[in-house]
Amino acid sequence: MESSESTKAIESTAELPKIVILGIGNLLLKDEGVGVHLLHLLEASNLNYPNVELIDAGTSVDIPIILDKMDKLIILDAVNGNKEPGTIYHFTLEEVDSKGNNSLSFHQMGILESLKALDLLGKKPKSTVVIGIEPKLIDWGTELSPEIEAKLPKMLRLIEEEIDITSKLSQGVQG
Repeated sequence: MESSESTKAIESTAELPKIVILGIGNLLLKDEGVGVHLLHLLEASNLNYPNVELIDAGTSVDIPIILDKMDKLIILDAVNGNKEPGTIYHFTLEEVDSKGNNSLSFHQMGILESLKALDLLGKKPKSTVVIGIEPKLIDWGTELSPEIEAKLPKMLRLIEEEIDITSKLSQGVQG
């Protein structure tokens, strides 16, 4: 009886959409490294999602090499939207393209080019979401500013909501 239960667990895991969370940023430039800081918090929290892969991309935008086919890509990064420091952004790259949205990651151009390369390789995710924050300080240092640090729990909740929504949508379509 145990083996049939474990088989069901494996089958249900196989049905879950593959989600990649990509932390981007430079840890040596204070708030510019927020994406990587968030990724490290997710790693420390021992996410209980077998379908989620965490990747620390640092400042590299050559992501086609490290990414395999996925259903959803969640990008964590500092965002230059010319708003109040600590403003949290949650948008798709399609919104940036179609609406001319000014909310751009500091690495957005490299990400757009990398996603185009993924598309050519047949690896482009079905959907891509950016969860970012307007930085306060981009200067030498490894600590986040207190204003940005205070927003991390809210950003972590947004990330978990994205994972849950994607998983539920997938199960709803299949079930």
